[in-house]
Amino acid sequence: MKHLLLLLILTSSALILSPTFAETQYVSDKLRITLRTGQGTEFQIIRALESGSKLEVLEQSESGYTHVRTEDGTEGWVRSQYLIPEPIAQQKLDKAQAQLEKYIAEVAQLKAERTSLRKDRKELSQTRKSLSEKSSSLESELARLSKVAAKPILLDKENRNLQQENVKLEKDLQMLHQENQVLKDQDNREWFIAGAAVLFGGMFLGLLIPKIRFSKKSSW
Repeated sequence: MKHLLLLLILTSSALILSPTFAETQYVSDKLRITLRTGQGTEFQIIRALESGSKLEVLEQSESGYTHVRTEDGTEGWVRSQYLIPEPIAQQKLDKAQAQLEKYIAEVAQLKAERTSLRKDRKELSQTRKSLSEKSSSLESELARLSKVAAKPILLDKENRNLQQENVKLEKDLQMLHQENQVLKDQDNREWFIAGAAVLFGGMFLGLLIPKIRFSKKSSW
């Protein structure tokens, strides 16, 4: 019982004193390393790890081994000397290459968008020019229609003036007809009077001349 209690105390102390790691380590630029079940070459090999494999550090030992967990959850021990805190150069290069390709694609897309924007701007400029020409044409047409629309008003005014003048001329014509008729009547009366005077004068002379002749004969 004492031995069991002592074992529990030692185990608890080891758990309390053992550091907890949450950092990430990477396999160095070696071709491959072995993941073993324990700290030493005498332990069974679980698998071989390629360079650049991402590992989670669970525990570090003074024996030169580190307890790690792979990305698929497999746990084991590897030599600490093969671990580095950063990805290997190849991974950095691949990442940089991927980033470069991404930038190249973005630049190509931006160039395509710039070309499209230039095309749209050119089309908009042409459209604006066309609309400006149409606007000028519409303004000219509006001015022409305004003049045409103003003509009926002027024509109506002129027509009214002509109608008034026509009425006035008709009145003047009627007055002229009346005056002409009066003059005709007056002329006819004058001719009638003149004819009557000539007739009476002829009759008087016709009666007077025989008497004159008879008086001359009597004097002889």
